[in-house]
Amino acid sequence: MAKKTPIAPGPRDERGVLSARIVRAARDEFAQNGWAGTTLRAVARAADVDPALVYHYYGSKEGLLDAATAPPQRWLENVAKTWATPVSELGRALVETLLASWADDEIGPTLRAVLQTAAHEQSTREKLRLIVERSLMGVSQLGDDERDRLVRSGLISSQLLGFALMRYVWQIEPVASMSDVEVIAAIAPNLQRYIEGDIGS
Repeated sequence: MAKKTPIAPGPRDERGVLSARIVRAARDEFAQNGWAGTTLRAVARAADVDPALVYHYYGSKEGLLDAATAPPQRWLENVAKTWATPVSELGRALVETLLASWADDEIGPTLRAVLQTAAHEQSTREKLRLIVERSLMGVSQLGDDERDRLVRSGLISSQLLGFALMRYVWQIEPVASMSDVEVIAAIAPNLQRYIEGDIGS
């Protein structure tokens, strides 16, 4: 019996290039088609690699999804930095960070892939929950006590996520085509009320 020839992924830096290309293609596929509509073969075609390489690097569709929806560290750092903005300017800063994140060539597709797949895939839903709890709520220092902090930061997160779904995932007009200036003017005051106003909690 002839021996199977193992997959030869190539030199280490080539493996890194191929792996990154596969992840980029996977982000786009999951972002556009969700969990059910994405196949490893489609990802391989988009990345211009042999499907065997996708299996070799990521093992399964679940493994590929996990890699494609991992939030970039620089995004997490940017969010944490934004929460350190002076309270009087925080609402505007949060909206500006949201707009910049979705405009980024790496961060935007990652966030879109997370939101597209979270409703139907448990591991991504758990990832989204942790992102919200740790990065959108966990770093805030708002409110008079812990419950007030969680209520305020939770309402802020719901506003940001809801807007992201309307504008970037579902692309519902006229929200999808509002200018950044219009978005900031419309949303920042609402966030500012959640930050320091009376919310009846």
